[in-house]
Parts: sequence; C-alpha cells; structure tokens
Amino acid sequence: MNLAAPSRGTTAPGSPAGNELVVSGWSVTSPYGLGAGAFADGVRGGREAVHVAEDGADLGPYERAGRIPGFDIRAVLGRKGTRAMDRATAIAVATAGMLLEEAGPGLSQDSPEDIGMVLGTGHGSVQSIMDFTRDSLTGEKPFHVDPAAFPNTVMNRAAGQSAIWHTLRGPNTTVAGGAVTGLLALNYASRLLRQGHCEAVLCGAVEEFSTERAWLEYRARTGTGKGQPAGPLGEGCALFLLEPAQRAAAHGRTSLATLLGSRFLAFQDPENADRAVLRSVTEALKEAEVAPDGVGLLVPSDSGGHLGAREDAALAEVFGESRPPRLRMRRLVGNASAASASLQLAAAVAVPEPGTPVLVTSVDPDGQAGAMVLRTGTP
Repeated sequence: MNLAAPSRGTTAPGSPAGNELVVSGWSVTSPYGLGAGAFADGVRGGREAVHVAEDGADLGPYERAGRIPGFDIRAVLGRKGTRAMDRATAIAVATAGMLLEEAGPGLSQDSPEDIGMVLGTGHGSVQSIMDFTRDSLTGEKPFHVDPAAFPNTVMNRAAGQSAIWHTLRGPNTTVAGGAVTGLLALNYASRLLRQGHCEAVLCGAVEEFSTERAWLEYRARTGTGKGQPAGPLGEGCALFLLEPAQRAAAHGRTSLATLLGSRFLAFQDPENADRAVLRSVTEALKEAEVAPDGVGLLVPSDSGGHLGAREDAALAEVFGESRPPRLRMRRLVGNASAASASLQLAAAVAVPEPGTPVLVTSVDPDGQAGAMVLRTGTP
C-alpha cells in the first residue's frame, strides 16, 4: 500500500472559542429541483430522483439519469450574458445566487474583496470541450470556431463566471479531485480562512449532465477492466457559506454545521482502498475528538462495485456493532461525479437533528480517499 502524505484537517488545535469554522448558509441545485428546500424534502423522504428520459433526451449508454428538472439557462438567469453560457456554469451561477440571497443583503456588496469562492468540478463542461474540439476538426479551417465558446472549455469557467456574475472579488479557486472533490473544496476553503486570505468563502462543487459526459464516464470506468460502475449519472451543484462562527453571529446568520476534522489519503491499488478509508476516517474522528459510537449519521460515497465494498468494509471495521444509520445519496440522485461529495455534505447539513456528529466519506477509483466530520447546529 502506498499512502501519500495526509493533508491537515479543517480545524486548528486550541482555536479560541467562537473561532470555529461553520457552515452558515447553503443552497443546492439538484435532480430534486432548485433550492435547498427541494433537496432537503427529497432526501428526507428518501425519494429517488433518477428517472428515464421523458423528453427524448439522449442519455448515452444509460437508461436513467438524475437530471435537474426543467432547468433552462435563460429562464433561470435571464437572457443577458447567457447566450454562450454552458450548463455547468449556469448551474453554479444559479446556485451561488440562491445562497447569496439566503445569506442576506450586504454579504457580497459591502466588502466583495473579502468573499472568496472555491468551486470543484471534474472537467468543467465536457460537452463544451467536445463541441469546440469537434468544430476545430470539421470546419474548413481549424480556426473556424466560435470564439465565444472557447471560455467554456476552461476548467475554471464556472468559478470565474460565478464570481464575476455575483461580484465576488476575493480568492477564486477551482478544485478537481474526482468523487472526493467536494470534501477537498471545503477543506481548501477552510485553509483560506485560517490563513486570513478572506473572511468568508462560498465553496462546493458542480457537475452537468450531457450525453458526452455520459459516454466519457462509461468508457473511463468500463475500459479499465476493474468493473467499477459509473452510472446512472446525476448532475447538480451544492454550495456552502463557510465563515468563522463569530462572523456568522455578528451578521445574524445561524450556524448550521461546524467543521470538526478531515483527512485525505491516496492509494495505488484498489485492493488497498479500504485501508486508506480506514485511516482517513480514524484520523478525522481523532482530530474531531469524536468517538465512533458518538457518530449519529454516516454519509458514504456509495460508489458501488468493488470500490464501494472496500469502503463499506472499512466503515464496518471502524464502527463494529454501533453501526450508525447511513444515508446513501448516489441511489437517490445518481452519480454526480465531482459534485457527489458536495451533495453528500448537503445531506449531512439538511437531515440530522442539531448537535449530531456526522461523518462523510468518499473514495474515488483514481486512488483518493477522504473523510470529514461535522457537527450540526451551533458550536
């Protein structure tokens, strides 16, 4: 087993009271619809949002998908500035707008340079990348392409456009880490805050559904010979407002969850994925000062196949007979790839009673494992 050096967690030992990093707002665009309310209702009700295509859409190699119902870019964001906007960017911009509206007036207007954004993604817009490449190959000349479409081929398009659209002038970062991306984005945001680079951060991940992405995911997984399932696919974006507890209270925002600890590890051999998950979970719980029998809810990546079995084996070794309840998101909304862990985090914020320690885990076929511990409610 080859384990990379583990990253440090989300909290600093001996932090003064009130300096805890808290989630003080969140919003989701998901197969349940627009907004945190629709997402929370769907998850709490255990309602599956993965369906066959009823509008004649091409789902590629899959029969079902978790798509955002009726999402139309111009209908949601208006006509101005959206002519060449890709779907992933539009989903991120819309989700950020709902979160800023929930946070209240003044968050981005009074001191926009103090508000950062950390957004995870897999590739950006796969459809835009393939469309642009196709045009360069089929046109009379390679440069006969639509220049307005080029920005959509860049991975940081969604993060940059979201900041421009909503006037967020603080640090702007794009994170890509497979299924673990959402956890990595939240951890990166916490580091920005700990180092004083900004006062609050919008952080999360986005993924769009397209026929092109469906085939890419399918070929990437089935072509490895590992038999790791990729679908049915889903799409969506979950964003969180992360800031110190004192700042949230000063602006009248309620602490919805407190970050207690996290750990990330790498592995080369999928057979050793369970050891990486085991170590990341054990060390995250230790940093959070939460015993296994104190965890009230597990939200695993639910990746299925051999990798999912390795994750389940590691969690069984940690929790033994205590076996806290588990919430399996992928079965409800599909495989959202880079946005998967952010949707897991959203469920961790939405479902449990206040004061519940929640463990979110993620493991990616490319050799990454992560764990994050939160406590719901006020610290």
